[in-house]
Amino acid sequence: MSTATLRPHTPWRRLVGLASALAAIVTLVTLAFLWPTVTAEAKDLPLAVAGPATATASFEQGLSQRAPGVFDVVRAADRAAVVDLIETRDVYGAVVLGASPEILTSTAGSSVVAQQLAALSPVLAEQIGVPVPVTDVVPLGSGDPRGAVLGLVTLPLVIGGMIGGILVSVLVVGVWRRATAVAAYSVFGGLAVAGVLQGWFGAIGGSYWVNAGIICLAIFGIAATIVGFVSVVGRPGIAIGPVVFLLIANPLAAAAQPWQMLPVPFGAIGQWMPPGAAAALLRDASYFPRADTTHLWLALASWAALGLVLSVVGHFKDTGAASRAALKEAEATSEHDAHHPHVAVGV
Repeated sequence: MSTATLRPHTPWRRLVGLASALAAIVTLVTLAFLWPTVTAEAKDLPLAVAGPATATASFEQGLSQRAPGVFDVVRAADRAAVVDLIETRDVYGAVVLGASPEILTSTAGSSVVAQQLAALSPVLAEQIGVPVPVTDVVPLGSGDPRGAVLGLVTLPLVIGGMIGGILVSVLVVGVWRRATAVAAYSVFGGLAVAGVLQGWFGAIGGSYWVNAGIICLAIFGIAATIVGFVSVVGRPGIAIGPVVFLLIANPLAAAAQPWQMLPVPFGAIGQWMPPGAAAALLRDASYFPRADTTHLWLALASWAALGLVLSVVGHFKDTGAASRAALKEAEATSEHDAHHPHVAVGV
């Protein structure tokens, strides 16, 4: 073997530094994915209460003593009013007091909160002396009876958006061609993923086209943002995907639990990022068609617009750089011609 092909061994100091850096990365990833679960705490969960004033006041006092800070009580007139609040996703459940006491839950809204409310039934029955039935007003569908798919749907959307953005940034040349490639990929991906989730697994309901649009916008927002940053800052912009969307946005998505359970203000922030907005929209489109989803659509549209704006900035940056390079080349050519004039040779 030729000695010219031999490479010196990696210095021990560099090896230790590399190992330390990798350990820090795996620690950061562990914290990012597990921190929301470890720090999650039931607090300020909207709960409707209907019934006579004296009964509701007594119930609220007992609830604050038994579970301080867990529920944010919303007063309602009657059972019909609390059902309306549940179906519009203004509350996670309700307690109806009076002649026909009842606890209303919504496993489609949050199975975690539904279990907590169901646990109040025997306690309330003991206090008032009559049985208190539990009714699931908006149950989960048969295709996803435990809500597992809705709880995990953000991860494939994030990874899919990242892969699309990174590959388009590496393989496609030209800002507008990259934007077109991302748009086409997002449309095809939205149609395909919605087909799997709804047509194959039966895990989501509602309009297939609405669900496909949600997934399309989520993928586009993630991929286009990565492509936009690459257009502006070059290859280092690829790192925006793993940092922003995988380590920050996905853990804050709160797809498997109420966003109110995350530490303030991270739960609310997560709903304005693509994974959290997409997960909430898919849940609402499947089970809560009457819910107000304006802010969620606005969140996805804003990320898509951000990607396009960054791409436009990158386009003009590239155009300006190309113009400067062409001008510099023309000046160099002119200077060369001035010092080395061509001599015409007659035939």
